[in-house]
Amino acid sequence: MPPTARYAVDALVAGFPGKATVHGALGWSGITLLRGGGRVVLVDAGGFGLRAPLAKALGERGIAPADVTDVLLTHVHYDHAVNALLFPAAAVRISAADLEWACTREPRFDAVPELYAAALERDPRTRRLDGDGAVLPGIDAIAAPGHTPGCLVYRVVTDDGVALFAGDAVKNRAELLSGEVDMTVDRAASEASVRLVRDLWEATPGAVLVPGHDLPMRAGRDGRPAYLGRRAAGIEAWFGEDLQATTRFHLAP
Repeated sequence: MPPTARYAVDALVAGFPGKATVHGALGWSGITLLRGGGRVVLVDAGGFGLRAPLAKALGERGIAPADVTDVLLTHVHYDHAVNALLFPAAAVRISAADLEWACTREPRFDAVPELYAAALERDPRTRRLDGDGAVLPGIDAIAAPGHTPGCLVYRVVTDDGVALFAGDAVKNRAELLSGEVDMTVDRAASEASVRLVRDLWEATPGAVLVPGHDLPMRAGRDGRPAYLGRRAAGIEAWFGEDLQATTRFHLAP
């Protein structure tokens, strides 16, 4: 049998574990680049606000949009899926349950981007995934419903072992440790999915867990999650009378 593909993992945009106090969701989700087996893969694609950082990160690595071969979406929400069709040669993989859910309901005041879901529904590049199973060599999908009906986790064989891309099945370290969840369409299913992801992670020594809105993490010597990398986040605001009067808010502790 041919050897299993292994992927080099490169975090292009780090997720941020928070939301605005007045203006709703920030939508600062993580985007990761995988390279291996002749493929250039993105795990999630971000929303409108991440287009410039994503383009910059890809350009710094010499990757053009047309070089991306695959986009793996953890779920259909705008902050993960809106940019999926910006890569003209890429097959876009998404849960069939999520896509059907997004395209057959009336628009609501939530995070589902109805027009972009409809575009994915009719685009020939879209590949629908039915729960658990192999997606690409070295990459498997695992059903983790609750946050959305068809939320997926991707298990990836990497150069360093295994990475679990949890998407919003586990949005951050707080959800992982507490077992409680914020923002879900089915709380009981979401909490069961958190337990599933935690069990998978703990059963795979050395595995890296990548939440949808937090830094990657690996179990420390005490078994508790230790962050990999450093958080960088902030806001620039103009409260004065010219653009030089800038107030910066640093959001990384």
